[in-house]
Amino acid sequence: MKALSQRRRHPLAAVVLLLLGLIVTGGIYAAASGANEAQAATTYTADDVQQGEKLFIANCATCHGMESTGTENGPSLVGVGAASVDFQVGTGRMPMAMQGPQAQQKPAQFNEEQTEQLAAYVASLGAGPSVPEEQYLETTGDAAAGGELFRVNCAMCHNAAGAGGALTRGKFAPALEGVSEEHIYEAMVTGPQNMPVFSDANISPEEKQDIITFLKTVEANGSPGGAELGSLGPVSEGLFIWTAGLGLIIAFTIWLTSRSS
Repeated sequence: MKALSQRRRHPLAAVVLLLLGLIVTGGIYAAASGANEAQAATTYTADDVQQGEKLFIANCATCHGMESTGTENGPSLVGVGAASVDFQVGTGRMPMAMQGPQAQQKPAQFNEEQTEQLAAYVASLGAGPSVPEEQYLETTGDAAAGGELFRVNCAMCHNAAGAGGALTRGKFAPALEGVSEEHIYEAMVTGPQNMPVFSDANISPEEKQDIITFLKTVEANGSPGGAELGSLGPVSEGLFIWTAGLGLIIAFTIWLTSRSS
């Protein structure tokens, strides 16, 4: 008993216990994160991966490196998942036309099959978010709940109506009108550009579906008051009226002056 008591009081005992605690905590966190993160899709064939690698080497390796581990011109793609590729390539943001504060949306360079092949190759590099299931892309969720989630998590950048907004250093949050359900979902799970990642631990797939339903409901309703003016409400509308009215007064004053002279 005395020897056991001495071992317990050894100066390194506290350090060993601390290390064990960190290892156990890290293991639990990794397991929990893995349970909530979509893994690499297993439906891709070996031919998809092979063709995707050829497309990658020809079009993407210049910035992301031959091994996809990144360079000074582009980040590593290991572990970003198929969803990231489907979003970036499907919206035309990648390959980038030119370097800038952020990738601009443009017509897609690759067709649907080629985009899927590129996604298959990147998915083979390491587990990551996969392309969402169709059931979560249907606009049959709770629009009211989705609106609340959107205002809490997204409106500070994208505007309460998803009209987009300016950020710092030339960056911006794009408007969400016309964006497909699939790309909205993928943006949430991958966090492109300056957007944070909303994993299933933060916002569940069902809640993501609610957000998509809200955005598509807003898009379908349009603007009953006429011109949206960025969906900024009475501030932008009042400024427009004030500027237009002041311009008319100045123009009328100039016309009267010219007539009297």
